Amino acid sequence: MKRKFFITTALLLCFGAAFAYFADMNGKWSAMLKGPDGNEFPISYTFKTDGATLTGSLTSAIGTSTISDGVVKGDSLWFTANVGTMKIKNKGRYFADGDSISLRVGARSTHTTLKRVVDK
Repeated sequence: MKRKFFITTALLLCFGAAFAYFADMNGKWSAMLKGPDGNEFPISYTFKTDGATLTGSLTSAIGTSTISDGVVKGDSLWFTANVGTMKIKNKGRYFADGDSISLRVGARSTHTTLKRVVDK
């Protein structure tokens, strides 16, 4: 019985990871990010993937910055946002529904959910 449970669980995890890997993360994403003072401000990302490499940019009230050191592995992603002289580490999870990314931003682990921007 335990063996069936572990095999089923392993298959489901592999399916989820494979689906996330082949789903298209490319494009524009937006969110409201809560700052250390509690105020929220809009932020948007443009992601481009090439295999396991993630590049792109982010735009906020202070301007547009680049994304470097980006990696996509299964349904997980990591990248560095180069905001002026600051290098802000980000990590997140891409959901299989294809329209949301859970993202932890910086050392304070501010959490936000990015939503896919659909052009009209």
